[in-house]
Amino acid sequence: MRAVSCVWANAWADCALDESWRPVASRDLLQRRASLLAQVRTYFVSRDVLEVTTPALINAPASDPQIHSLRVADAGWLQTSPEYAMKRLLAAGSGDIFQICPVFRGAERSRLHNPEFTLIEWYRLGYNLERLMRETAQLVQELLGTTGVEFLSYEDAFTRELQCDPLGAPDAQLGALARAAGLDLGSATRCSRDELLDFLIASVIGPRLGHGALTCLHRYPASQASLAQLDPQDSRVALRFELYARGVELANGFVELADAHEQAARFSADLALRAQRGLPVTPLDQRLIAALGAGLPECAGVALGFDRLLMLATGAASIDAVLAFPSERA
Repeated sequence: MRAVSCVWANAWADCALDESWRPVASRDLLQRRASLLAQVRTYFVSRDVLEVTTPALINAPASDPQIHSLRVADAGWLQTSPEYAMKRLLAAGSGDIFQICPVFRGAERSRLHNPEFTLIEWYRLGYNLERLMRETAQLVQELLGTTGVEFLSYEDAFTRELQCDPLGAPDAQLGALARAAGLDLGSATRCSRDELLDFLIASVIGPRLGHGALTCLHRYPASQASLAQLDPQDSRVALRFELYARGVELANGFVELADAHEQAARFSADLALRAQRGLPVTPLDQRLIAALGAGLPECAGVALGFDRLLMLATGAASIDAVLAFPSERA
């Protein structure tokens, strides 16, 4: 018994020296977090948008090769977004809906990334891209206490910042721009066109956006449509936008694709690309496809990263500072 007691005593002494049990965020910051979340709920409830809750543990993860879903052994995957489930609610007649929930993404850890974070996602019936961008900007302005918004097309952003046409430039030109921006020479030759474009957005263009006023960067290349419709006026681009504030991407929104066959084809293409890259090939969400087949109403939706917004609202230098317990202390 004395030996066991000594073991516990030593363990207790070690634990007493470990301060990682403490939260990172201060009480004042936690109060600010709660206040902003209450403001978000008031914004949507006052506009008759219904708050919903969908499962965090799901049977079919996102197919996007750029997104790494976390697997739970013998149980499924943790959601990277509630998008698929919320669209099933929309197809069942829910009307306008919003959700505030935890989401999870692997292979992402940096000043702006924690594997678990809070997402605000909402869907509006009958909205076009311009109306959705305006509403997103209005909500963010209210939360940050700012004014002003710039609407900038993806094509114009590349022309302005890099003197390059992202829709027509040869891959070699994009590779040269990426190398000049710091991409490893070998990596640049192995990257796909969309990977080069993504690198240039992340490293050069994005950090220059949203200073002085919010920036809505809209009409991404059709190859990056994901779950968005293509623009009927220009099939080279998708009805998709991202919102930037002070160089930080906060939101990603679509005019939602309602064609079940087209969405299934895009999912299949994603899985083929996953296999080509040696990534896990996950099951397709057949329930989402069935919901689209039953009839998704004309709508637009957007996902907003709340923790990043809170960083900007409080002047925090890292996402860790606005979380009670970032991943290393979870």
